[in-house]
Amino acid sequence: MNISSCVIRCNPADLEAVLERVKRSGVCDIHMTDEKGYIIVTIEGDGIEEEIEKLKTLQFLEGVLSADLIYSYSEEELDKARENFEKIDNPVPEILEKDVRAEEIVYNGDLKKKII
Repeated sequence: MNISSCVIRCNPADLEAVLERVKRSGVCDIHMTDEKGYIIVTIEGDGIEEEIEKLKTLQFLEGVLSADLIYSYSEEELDKARENFEKIDNPVPEILEKDVRAEEIVYNGDLKKKII
């Protein structure tokens, strides 16, 4: 199961009409609107493909200036990350196990390969 938040933007003068179209679309849950023409919604789907299709539905509604994905959560991604993390012999980079003063550490973009 995936869940994502989305911000829809429309002309403030069209807010009520766009809000009605969003409700009728049936692809999201509306959580908040404001007088500036913003509509905050969540989209749910069994996978990212379903969420993208729902986002496209919102983007092409009459009066919508933009509909952008803001945050996405995927149970499947989290489960895969946990599985991969459990396969690592020592998940803590060696540098973090040493008693080193912070001023002595030079970050080069990858702590796992950094040797002090």
